[in-house]
Amino acid sequence: MTLRQAARTLACIGPHNRVSRRALFQRAAAAAMGTAAWSYWKPALRARAAAEVKGDDLTIMDIEAHDVMVDYEDWIHYELQHFYGPTRRTIYVVRTKNGLVGLGEGGKVAPDVLDHYIGTSPFDHIGDEKSLQLGIAMYDLMGKAAGVPVCKLFGQRYRKWVNVASWTVSCHPDLMANAVKEFAKRGYTWMKYHLSPFENIFDQLDAMQAVAPEGFKLHFDLTMGGTRDHMPDLLEKIAEYPIAGAFEDPLHEKDIEAYARLRQRSTLPILLHHAPLQASFEVLREAADGYILGHYRIGDAMRRAGLFGALEIPFELQNVGGTIMRSMTVHMQAAFKTATYHFNSDTETWKSDVVKERLEPINGMIRVPEKRGLGVTLDDEQLQRLKELKLPEKGKWIIKTTYKNGTTMYNLADPKQSIFMVRPDVRREIPLSYAAPLSTKWWDEDGSAEYRRMFERLGREGVVLERAN
Repeated sequence: MTLRQAARTLACIGPHNRVSRRALFQRAAAAAMGTAAWSYWKPALRARAAAEVKGDDLTIMDIEAHDVMVDYEDWIHYELQHFYGPTRRTIYVVRTKNGLVGLGEGGKVAPDVLDHYIGTSPFDHIGDEKSLQLGIAMYDLMGKAAGVPVCKLFGQRYRKWVNVASWTVSCHPDLMANAVKEFAKRGYTWMKYHLSPFENIFDQLDAMQAVAPEGFKLHFDLTMGGTRDHMPDLLEKIAEYPIAGAFEDPLHEKDIEAYARLRQRSTLPILLHHAPLQASFEVLREAADGYILGHYRIGDAMRRAGLFGALEIPFELQNVGGTIMRSMTVHMQAAFKTATYHFNSDTETWKSDVVKERLEPINGMIRVPEKRGLGVTLDDEQLQRLKELKLPEKGKWIIKTTYKNGTTMYNLADPKQSIFMVRPDVRREIPLSYAAPLSTKWWDEDGSAEYRRMFERLGREGVVLERAN
């Protein structure tokens, strides 16, 4: 059953039979994914056949896992250290019997997953669904064995330049304005951030709009709601700013019908990242203008790219990591027909990396590497330095928020629970709003008795509200 057939069938099924409608379309979407994405498998299969004829021994003999710590860019260190503390990644160096080296990166992979690759050929992992981290290394090896850039393992290249966005965290309006200036100076034309109800969105917008170059746009991630704002009205007011560009996940993820209504009302694109039905029923309901595939394994991303390509629906990949991850994302977005939205990898926030190349944008776009494989080269010296780098952990700290009526609110922030900064409702303590008349200061340990008393009180009470004197 095709998507069009499913749509005609669903037109005859009453809206009361919601489960049946969704189940039917999910089956049709799954079939369409497989059919439409087949073209992304074929080039790698042809490369495997050529490698077998050539007779090179591509058996994977060893996988090195290197745990590294990376330092933030100096100008954004304060903000990111408060949200997350220091960042750790694992770099994977995969070696074949004939001497090829493939690179991957991401989170830590379990030993039994690593064992899955030992003794195999990288071509055994076309459309890898076991691990994104090791899947990247497999495609790097396949490209090197075939003598082509990774994008050609997915088929024809649809674009030589790929749209990319920068990223930051929600903080004081002055810091947000500085982020716009810094990223614009580095060649970015988009900046994404998660809104936080500890900051007034319109104070932030005024500050950013005042310094933004013409054409610079903001990608607002609303983290699936969580505030007491009426989202349609809030988004309408935000959209009045020329710098406003797109909205991600403004509603609860399961309310697909509300998304469809919001999309009809919004003057800016609505993007779905957290799609509970895996971009199947959501697509039929036209719930979003585009989709975000976050850290999808390669085979899963290929199937959805096939679906989106067949329906001419734009999307982006969001894979956080360094230049190894950024390069893989660039290759995939170059080869996937409708991967036309700007992607995020957050690579621009880190000062150091383990490869010699840095993929920097020009006018918001990155050139697709032309070298075989990923097009990046391991820097052994930098790898060793980052393995040995020890950065201080960031402990809990106090968020001091002052409302215009004089009320002061105190909360305890914890980098180990960074979601609290954008979804404070996870603690079920107090309802907040993105548009409340307030300003916030980040209060670090200063050795004062006042700080210690408030820190201990927050440990007991969770949140403190004090009237104006």
